[in-house]
Amino acid sequence: MIIDDVHRGITKNKKRKRVGRGIGSGHGKTCGRGHKGYGSRRGSSTRRSFEGGQTPIFMRVAKRGFNNAAFADKVVIVNLKDLEKNFQDNEEVTPETLNKKGLIHGRYDAVKLLGNGELTKKLTVRLHRYSNSAEQAVTAAGGKVEHIVAFNAKSEEA
Repeated sequence: MIIDDVHRGITKNKKRKRVGRGIGSGHGKTCGRGHKGYGSRRGSSTRRSFEGGQTPIFMRVAKRGFNNAAFADKVVIVNLKDLEKNFQDNEEVTPETLNKKGLIHGRYDAVKLLGNGELTKKLTVRLHRYSNSAEQAVTAAGGKVEHIVAFNAKSEEA
């Protein structure tokens, strides 16, 4: 291998294809578009999923079943260790305060407190959902647990 040959022919920006510049260029006359037809005209294009005329994959695959994921509640999770680290004694925990402290963000339907970690501070917790262990840990630390209604209460009624 010749060391100066490594980068030969490699350019930073590829030159554009100059079509319609004579027979000798290899892209003259019909400019690589073939003869006549829709594809030879200006503005012609095919859709992204076009497979050359064969039946497309979305038509070949059977459409069966139902997926409820699109309609399910988006639940944001907060753990006890997060409350221990970010809140002081006798403070109130709500979705708004969690948002201000950066523990939750984005769009959600409900906030759920899980029992991962330990809680030693007395807190008033007002959230949508709780695990049993989280609820017991908050009350054991001397705090209060209050349920609030979710934005769309379709799943909270059950």
